[in-house]
Amino acid sequence: MGDFVVLALPGSVLPGNFAISARETYGKTSNGMICSARELGMGDDHTGIIVFNPTQTGVARGSDAIALLNLHDVILDVAVNPDRGYAMSIRGIARELALAFELPFTDPISLAPDLPLNENADVTTPKLEAGADFIVLRSIDSVDASAPTPLWMVRRLQMAGMRSISLAVDITNYIMLEYGQPLHAFDKAKISGTLTVRRAGKTKTLTTLDGQEHPLNEGDLLIADDNGALALAGTMGGLQSEVTGSTTSITIEAAHFFAMDVAKNARTHKLSTEASRRFERGVDPQLPIVASARAVEMLTQFAGGRYLGGKSDGAPSTSQSIDFDPDYASELIGGHYSHDVVRNALSKIGAGIEIHAARWKVTPPSWRPDLTMKADLAEEVARIEGYEKIPSLLPPAPLSRGLTPLQKRRRRIAQFLADRGLLEVQNYPFISPETIEMMGFTGARARTYKIANPISEKEPLLRPHMVPGLIDTAVRNMGRGVKSMALFEIGSVFRAPETIPSPPHLGTDRRPTPDEIAALYASVPDQWLVVGILLLGDAQGDSWLGKGRKYGWHDAIALAQEIIELTGNVSTVHRSDFTPWHPGRCAELRVNGVPAAHLGELHPRVIAHYGLPPRSSAVMLNIGTLPVVGPTQVKPLSNMVPTIQDIALVVPADCEVSTIINALYAGGGELLERVELFDRYTGKPLNENEISYAFTLTFRAGDRTLTAEEAGLLRDAAVGAAATYGARLRG
Repeated sequence: MGDFVVLALPGSVLPGNFAISARETYGKTSNGMICSARELGMGDDHTGIIVFNPTQTGVARGSDAIALLNLHDVILDVAVNPDRGYAMSIRGIARELALAFELPFTDPISLAPDLPLNENADVTTPKLEAGADFIVLRSIDSVDASAPTPLWMVRRLQMAGMRSISLAVDITNYIMLEYGQPLHAFDKAKISGTLTVRRAGKTKTLTTLDGQEHPLNEGDLLIADDNGALALAGTMGGLQSEVTGSTTSITIEAAHFFAMDVAKNARTHKLSTEASRRFERGVDPQLPIVASARAVEMLTQFAGGRYLGGKSDGAPSTSQSIDFDPDYASELIGGHYSHDVVRNALSKIGAGIEIHAARWKVTPPSWRPDLTMKADLAEEVARIEGYEKIPSLLPPAPLSRGLTPLQKRRRRIAQFLADRGLLEVQNYPFISPETIEMMGFTGARARTYKIANPISEKEPLLRPHMVPGLIDTAVRNMGRGVKSMALFEIGSVFRAPETIPSPPHLGTDRRPTPDEIAALYASVPDQWLVVGILLLGDAQGDSWLGKGRKYGWHDAIALAQEIIELTGNVSTVHRSDFTPWHPGRCAELRVNGVPAAHLGELHPRVIAHYGLPPRSSAVMLNIGTLPVVGPTQVKPLSNMVPTIQDIALVVPADCEVSTIINALYAGGGELLERVELFDRYTGKPLNENEISYAFTLTFRAGDRTLTAEEAGLLRDAAVGAAATYGARLRG
């Protein structure tokens, strides 16, 4: 009796478009409804109605509950940049607003209670072994953990996007939003011995507050007691030490964890929490003492209890001073900033300044770990003064700059292929183990790198080959009705050595040694810049011009040879049997004897598996292996009539046609302008181990027309050179 409650009268509309009207209930007319938190959209609690504290200002019969519950409020959604961790709090936002509107700022931590640690035996003892430089523990007993969270706090948490869980958890979340310091509340009775921040080591698993069991890596950062892990440091607490409604004693933990360790925890276990996001961006190292005292104050206020005292380990880190020339801001930004303007701007952000003639020593405030160098300070001057004041001037154009030779080559090849009608695609450089196996890659061609945090668990490896990604793109477009395609992609493929060296751990206090730099480069994945091409379906469709034709292996060879010629190099064709190509229709192009490309018709197994058109062909050409060729002397065109002769040579079946062509060029000398293969024949009257090739030889001199006798001698010399490889004239 006598409680003040929320009454929704007929005509009211509650969240969910729930209209209140007079209705018969148990034979009586109900003229309204007394509301719970859930019915007002203030939380999930539906166990009881909202009861106001009679001492709250404005609480009286007939008062407006909307005003008392702060249901009419303005919510500002602030997008905080990753380097502005201090702004992920009311304290940080208020500081920035004061700067923007040139208003005085009162730091809320100056209003926090001055609560001494008062170390005694009843307080949990902290210990730092890794991953943090400062930790504070404060203990309270005789706590009523089941006490309700004040409605105003529930409402503020909700407006910040957080749901109310329990009084202890709500208080730690509220202070995190207020100050920017994540806290954690442990059930003190469930802590055995010392609370230690350490690596996981041999600890195998931890069940977090969300009920998920996480397998631990040796390097994970934990908060643990003498019996095992209690929390993933800076990320999420453990279920074992959770504060429940029956908890009577609580230990509040506030620590300054290192950003890198918390980031590793969050990414390894895929737990991006409000706490981890703040630690990753940098938390004020001075906050643990103040925030933990504020938590004790609020717990004792709303849950009763007795403060036992606190203990700490380590010490808050201090900001390193930066040598700063006040003229540097003008030099870097491009505007003019007087010394007074620079000093005023740096003072506004809380930096300490010691002026020594023309050199200043500037100490960034503890809440700005992102300020580490003089450029950071200059940027702050520009920000505080206003970016609109920076003059719009074009920077001077640098001399002798531009694309590297490899970048120019890549651009020329892409333009060349686009001019030939091919479409450029860009695929993710990832692949699945199943695809590697299906393609038939083995040995060095299958060795690659596993990604620690892959975008897709189905493709956890870096691609060792370009063709599979092109095939996936083709299959996806075939499903949309595209039956013929000519695709290309220029990008990196990755090949791992048999033993992958681990990168060295480099310090930040000195320059790496030459051996460390060499070891670092040795650990970088071996990347090849390659161009991949996939040709399938019709090269030219049927039309009134005549019957069309299909893409074939010869198109792949022609494109690859043209690309190599585009770079100023000359290639030779050799037999090959690399997967995923057809073993009898695969070729290798070599430049100066070094393999540069593999190409040909795809293996029937691959074509059948993906449902590709018959005779689909592919190319993978390593752009990086092609030598950079300097300017070449253009050979003048001759206006003399060429002499053309056809020959047919019978050669051993195991002799490559490229070998015969090279021999013909060598024997024919400078007057042999071109050798063209136009026929290949096997069968009777040839032996089973023989093949007949027919060539057109074009001879031309620059200063005269060759006589028939001269042309005959040149032809005989060319045939004689081919004879060294077992060739003979047919017929």
